[in-house]
Amino acid sequence: MTAMDPDPTGAASHVDPEIRSAAIPPRYRMRDLWIVRHGESRANAAFSAGADEPFPGSDCDVELSSTGYEQAAGLGRWLAGLPPERAPQLVVCSPYLRARQTWAAMARTADGITAGAGAVPTVTDERCRDREMGVFELYPPQAIRRRAPQEFERRARLGEWFYRPPGGESPADVALRMRDLLTELDRTTAEKILIVAHDAVVVTAAHVLAGVGARPPADMPPVPNASITHWHNTEHHLWLAAWGITTHAHDAMPGASAE
Repeated sequence: MTAMDPDPTGAASHVDPEIRSAAIPPRYRMRDLWIVRHGESRANAAFSAGADEPFPGSDCDVELSSTGYEQAAGLGRWLAGLPPERAPQLVVCSPYLRARQTWAAMARTADGITAGAGAVPTVTDERCRDREMGVFELYPPQAIRRRAPQEFERRARLGEWFYRPPGGESPADVALRMRDLLTELDRTTAEKILIVAHDAVVVTAAHVLAGVGARPPADMPPVPNASITHWHNTEHHLWLAAWGITTHAHDAMPGASAE
């Protein structure tokens, strides 16, 4: 029987067999990984207020809102409260302005509380940039639905993980660059690493760290502005310890001191 022949048993040959497998997590040397989503941006604020038109300008140049700066200061207080043995040894920042502003405010606030707490070696890496939305850059969903209904329907049909807007990226695409970045970071001398970036980076990093065979999320899980997601190493695997914790929940902050 060739691949084009019908199944002689009469079974429905077009039905894919169910594959049962557990994800195989990758091995990492780094002890702790934190990923912080930037504080509220001016675009975030506009969309939350119900704006139904694209936000002007380029995504990489969107600034923090006043609330975003306050949130970043809260993150700085969290950073200053980490015991020295738990503090990050390297910061990797998205090149986008809102992420760089978040880290600058974090470092400044941390230094004002604990001398040197914000003086962490810092690099920017383009692999930490936000998901590129192509022709729909800085479009709220309602604007896409109104201006490109067929594309809006295609997005719903494919699901968010696999949807690639014209000229842009799907989350699956972002996961490829995150896998490359995490592999390279694990080869550095830093064992405790903080990434300051975007919600797409958090979600796709979680998928990469879940390992080979991990199923993509059915829906994109929410990642609040100025939240911390933390993975801790146990038996050479980075396991999720906290997801999307904000500074409003100080007692649950990853690694916070008991003071």
